[in-house]
Amino acid sequence: MSWAERANNVTVSDRVKKAMQSFGLTDYEIRAYIPLIQMGPLTASELSNVAEIPYSKIYEVLGSLEEKGWVEVEGGRPARYHAKSPVTAVETMRLKLEERLQQNGEIIISELMPIFENRWAKERPDIWILRGEQNILAKLRELISNCERELLLATPIIPRELLRELLPLFTAIRGRNGRVQVMLTSDVDQQTLKKVAEVAEVRVRNHMFGGGAVRDLKEVMIILAAEDGKRASIAIWSDHTSLAKFARNYFDYLWNDASVVKKV
Repeated sequence: MSWAERANNVTVSDRVKKAMQSFGLTDYEIRAYIPLIQMGPLTASELSNVAEIPYSKIYEVLGSLEEKGWVEVEGGRPARYHAKSPVTAVETMRLKLEERLQQNGEIIISELMPIFENRWAKERPDIWILRGEQNILAKLRELISNCERELLLATPIIPRELLRELLPLFTAIRGRNGRVQVMLTSDVDQQTLKKVAEVAEVRVRNHMFGGGAVRDLKEVMIILAAEDGKRASIAIWSDHTSLAKFARNYFDYLWNDASVVKKV
């Protein structure tokens, strides 16, 4: 049986090929990698024939695959090329993409944020109206991330995925000798209460119509819940210090009337 016939014994779906393209592989690179996992190590000449890639291109393709972490070369005359495990290749690409995204993100933020902040300092309003749960939660994360010394948070519910993000932020604030006070409703599950109580002062109330957050008496969010009481519907954000002080006074009023949750 010829190499081409052996390679054609296994069919790889278009779905897989599109997924590989999303990782940055070219058509030639996909055509080169698949025979290697089907047939085992091949020389560049053999792979050129099997994958129907021009011999003038095959070394460029294999070099790119090696750099991206999909193949490795075994020295010899001639050299033979091995496919790396798809698990290893995908994980290598994932790490490279994450590193690239982080680096590019840092470049964008470092250069554009000063421009944005300079313009925004002159033009921004004192109050924003936020609509949509994702927009509200994104602004809440930003508020908490910027907290230095004091965070007051009142919420009838904390989604688990949000809780996983918030706990390290609470810990960081406490690590700066800051204070974190979290007020929840009494129907919150015990596991959530326990986790939050490990990194913050926690109290519960029987009912809470919406919620909010106050950061360092500099920034405030007032969140109104949807009819089911479990989702954020609309929120008001402001960096108006007078409004932040008013919100803090109201939080203290509710806090003093709430039940203490002791750290276990």
